[in-house]
Amino acid sequence: MAHLGLVALVVRDYDEAISFYVDRVGFDLMEDTPRPDGSRWVVVRPAGARETALLLARASTPEQHERVGDQTGGRVGLFLNTDDFARDHARMSAAGVRFVEEPRHEAYGSVAVFEDLYGNRWDLIQPRG
Repeated sequence: MAHLGLVALVVRDYDEAISFYVDRVGFDLMEDTPRPDGSRWVVVRPAGARETALLLARASTPEQHERVGDQTGGRVGLFLNTDDFARDHARMSAAGVRFVEEPRHEAYGSVAVFEDLYGNRWDLIQPRG
């Protein structure tokens, strides 16, 4: 198998999620296609990425609505790699992304945890080496 193609992220609203990921985080909107059932196929991915992307899936059941913002039980569940940590941390902070900790430098690289508009936790990380 070559790579992981999509990761589904349950969201409350397509447009607010697109706005957050495109305007604040800096992702590209790859697809936004209406489906016959009234849902949409919405795919975003980091600018320049060629493989893994996010499928923004609007919650459609009470159980799914309960999971919006807490898909991983409060732990970091998504990892956004960068080749310039300082640049992307500054840009995202200026765009209103909420970092929940100060940047730190670990043996594996530079990292800071941020939350998306629903509270899902992400690592912004520049791997060492």
